[in-house]
Amino acid sequence: MAVLFTPYQLRDVTLRNRVGVSPMCEYSSVDGFANDWHLVHLGSRAVGGAGLVLTEAIAVTADGRISPDDLGIWKDDHVAMLERIARFCTAQGAAWGTQLAHAGRKGSTKRPWSGTGAVAVADGGWTPVGPGTEPFDPTYPVPRALDEDGIAQVVRAFADAARRTLDAGGTVVEVHGAHGYLIHQFLSPLINHRTDRWGGSFENRTRLAREVVRAVRGVWPERLPLLVRLSATDWVEGGWDVEQTAALARQLRDDGADLIDVSTGGGVPVPPGTIPIGPLYQTPFAEQVRRESGVPTGTVGMITEPFDAETIVADGRADLVFLAREFLRDPYWPLFAARALGAEVAWPPQYLRAVGDRATMRVPEPV
Repeated sequence: MAVLFTPYQLRDVTLRNRVGVSPMCEYSSVDGFANDWHLVHLGSRAVGGAGLVLTEAIAVTADGRISPDDLGIWKDDHVAMLERIARFCTAQGAAWGTQLAHAGRKGSTKRPWSGTGAVAVADGGWTPVGPGTEPFDPTYPVPRALDEDGIAQVVRAFADAARRTLDAGGTVVEVHGAHGYLIHQFLSPLINHRTDRWGGSFENRTRLAREVVRAVRGVWPERLPLLVRLSATDWVEGGWDVEQTAALARQLRDDGADLIDVSTGGGVPVPPGTIPIGPLYQTPFAEQVRRESGVPTGTVGMITEPFDAETIVADGRADLVFLAREFLRDPYWPLFAARALGAEVAWPPQYLRAVGDRATMRVPEPV
């Protein structure tokens, strides 16, 4: 039995396997609304056998979007289409949820195929917010520093977004604290230069992450799991690192988090060649956070081969494997990975003619 295709329990939610769809921005929304693109995009990955399907980073406030084309969950009107998507995905056997996000100083930028840099207010952009007034780089907009009231509003927005996720039928929620977005901006000493209770010490820099997780857990049912995505390193000396990530993971577990989705980078620009990108290049971080914190982890980053994914979970390096670009190339990756690993999984009945021996519903043995 391939461990990758064994169920995984998170509170009262049982994932049918250890494969998750990593949140991937589609930049295909108008005013934050999901549409048929999101239904087909996410729904096809559920049909394809993923155990967990997460939305792209879904903005908890209008000014928390990365671009004007981002998905949103800052108002109740957003719920109806999300509910339709959730209903379809769960009907295919996948757990469905949202990745709650706030872009902070990396907001009001162009979608990738429309160029780079800031979107002007006259063109639908806005003044983003952050821990300070330093932009991500010279092409990004200059942010406005959040004050106490602004931070409190952000925390409430995350909680309100979790409530809307529940209204939409979600059973998993993930707080996005990675990739240089707002929570990560407060975590990193390279970005957060505040001298109040939100900056300086480890306790102060992690305060926003902990308050958001506590606020989300306050409205998110105890029976349902809460994930947190963290960048385990800034890839720059003196920045946020894996040891701090493990320490924060232990605290977030006490605040109600169930699994840390471990990624890296995104906080500050780094020179080309700094990050040793290659197959499984982020998995050692997930393994270290898991070992040092005692908290379950997920791993992501150039995981494409079924046997690599199987080895990760079989060897206890991480508990879940998230795929991103490989799921863009192949929405049905889990079905074919199961075949490669000799695991028996249920195919959608509409697709059984492609399986092989339909009488026994057995996936053919690997050649």
